[in-house]
Amino acid sequence: MDGSAFTFLARGAIIQHFEIHGIDIVLGFPTTELYESHNGPFFGETIGRFANRIQGAAIKVPGGLNGQASYPLAANDGANALHGGPNGWGKKIWDGPSPVGVNRTVPGLTPETLDKGGETVKFTLVSPDGDEGYPGTVNVTVSYSVGKQTLPENGNVEATVLVMEYEAELVDGADATVINMTNHSYFNLGQLPTIEGTVIQLGATKYLPVDNGGIPTSGPLTFEGVDTSKPFTLGATEPDIDDCFVANEQPHTVPIDTRNQPLLRHLAAHHPNTGIHLEVFSTEPAFQFYTGKYINVPAVGGLPARAARSGFCLEPSRYVNASNVEEWKDMVLLKKGEKYGSRIVYRAWKE
Repeated sequence: MDGSAFTFLARGAIIQHFEIHGIDIVLGFPTTELYESHNGPFFGETIGRFANRIQGAAIKVPGGLNGQASYPLAANDGANALHGGPNGWGKKIWDGPSPVGVNRTVPGLTPETLDKGGETVKFTLVSPDGDEGYPGTVNVTVSYSVGKQTLPENGNVEATVLVMEYEAELVDGADATVINMTNHSYFNLGQLPTIEGTVIQLGATKYLPVDNGGIPTSGPLTFEGVDTSKPFTLGATEPDIDDCFVANEQPHTVPIDTRNQPLLRHLAAHHPNTGIHLEVFSTEPAFQFYTGKYINVPAVGGLPARAARSGFCLEPSRYVNASNVEEWKDMVLLKKGEKYGSRIVYRAWKE
């Protein structure tokens, strides 16, 4: 879909462009070929089969999965599996975009209806049994709906809205598998080489403390280093954040399909240089917030090099390594006959 605000790609069901008054606020590349050759940071990708990390690159669901104690996965982050493996869903060619009509309702958002637009496209993918080591054949759909909203609380400014809906169904090859999807867009609101000066408000004060490999060592604790209960400003190097924040601290209440859960605001951000504001909402119980320390992309495609802190990420998802933790496993365990689902909303405007 091409338009004044958005472009999506079949490779990875990627969000390539998200423009606000002519300013592209997401990092990306001008061609599919450059995503193939230079997208180590996962710019704009639809992440699956499992977002974030799985410890030891092995699914070890307590009590077993399909009668097996362990499923080895492709390791691509030290000893761990990251974002579905080296050839995860963000690296695959999806079918689409296919138009599916107009959808103006956004359950849980205020206002709940788009004033304009609502044009929707979908991408579909068949992930076969054994894909990157994951059991079961899964049919996946990602839908993008684009529209506008007038926000009375912000002086009746017109905001651009992108609604993402994820659905996955296990159809063959196993009785159960594990799923955890998200979008991996990086944002830069200031039209500057880095995110310095961006004002951030996060929707959680608790996070999952992790070991040196990024695997949680306990349940949620109060985040240290910066007070996330109030807005804070990103500097040239600090705060350096790459952590999973917890919006729902009761993992046993998280269903495999969260689309009927409340839509929570995980992020409100703005940059005084441009006056651009961004909000990220989702039905998910957690989100990874990453200030882009490891971005390292050379100058290609007529774009300048993108280096550390050239963008930040907000990745709504389930808990990190949830498949391998007894108290968390049910939020990612997809059984035959069920559907995995979630919803993410980006809303942005310019002062």
